[in-house]
Amino acid sequence: MVFRRMLWAMGADGPAVATTVDDATCRPGGRLAGRVRMVGGDHPVDISYLAVGLLTRVAVVTGDSEYDATEEFHRERVAGPLRLAAGERREFAFGLAVPHQTPLTRIRDRPLPGVTLGLRTELAVARAVDESELEPVTVLPTPEQEQILAALWRLGFRFAGATVERGHLYGVRQEVPFHQEFEFVPPDRYGPGVHRLDLTFVAGPERLELLLEIDRRGGVLTGGRDGFDRLTVDRATAAGIDWSARLDDWVRRAVDRRDRS
Repeated sequence: MVFRRMLWAMGADGPAVATTVDDATCRPGGRLAGRVRMVGGDHPVDISYLAVGLLTRVAVVTGDSEYDATEEFHRERVAGPLRLAAGERREFAFGLAVPHQTPLTRIRDRPLPGVTLGLRTELAVARAVDESELEPVTVLPTPEQEQILAALWRLGFRFAGATVERGHLYGVRQEVPFHQEFEFVPPDRYGPGVHRLDLTFVAGPERLELLLEIDRRGGVLTGGRDGFDRLTVDRATAAGIDWSARLDDWVRRAVDRRDRS
């Protein structure tokens, strides 16, 4: 456990903070438990608040430009206001709820390249606010998400990457200001013109929505055409669904619709 000196604006010997997480691996809809330890500096300070938050890196697309930004999407206050005496040691436990739409950082026992997520501690004294470095957090799929991803692999889809992009999706209820998209390369049996399947999970406490999009490689005369659909299931009954059959049927129908349009 390493203490980090905070609030340098108050002097070189201000309060120090160390944050530990009992288990840094979680699932969307779960909780992260841990504790924040503080040690006072060489003089007493009045702390306005102590908070912990979840942050992720998102791609921001504006017009013709694209850049990465760090987005805080959930935070909870741990303590405050309080007075920390010189040299005083305090410890605060926290239980941070993990939103249902938190991006996944690992699937199939492998980290997702380019997906960054972590826990950050924030300490405020008067008008001075300081933030700790990110404590990495690993987010695994929920059982329902695992079933759907496993079904795609059984059908022969090859995982091509995942991105987290700022923005709201039309027609769905988002609790975070971004969405995570998974890209898969379909097997040849769906036709030579189909070159990508995009999947987005929009989860809630009771329902799970799947946003599916087929991207077709267009020819000189036909151009590219997309097939888009949304599947909504109750999480309580998702385990009883034959996801391989359902996804295979959806892809074949989407390809057929686009061929006839």
